Amino acid sequence: MSDLTLSPASHVTLSPVREAELRQVAVELESSFLAEMLRHGGLGTPRDSFGGGHGEDQFASFLRTEQARAMAASGGIGLAESLFNALAARDGAAQ
Repeated sequence: MSDLTLSPASHVTLSPVREAELRQVAVELESSFLAEMLRHGGLGTPRDSFGGGHGEDQFASFLRTEQARAMAASGGIGLAESLFNALAARDGAAQ
């Protein structure tokens, strides 16, 4: 059985630019995940009475996306940090 574990990101030396890029990608991935969870949780689904019709349905995804971005930017659920560590470790192993 082969060992596929990578060294922790704390042992990887990245340039400040590359670190910023990886952190942004990690936050975007967490944001996408949170938006999908918010969709399944029902955020933005129209109410039965006094709903906004088809327009509300079409723009609800924008609400979920922005809500998810705000959540991820303020710390989110910790997924971005895990993703960043994995990406940084993979990036360091490739160098």
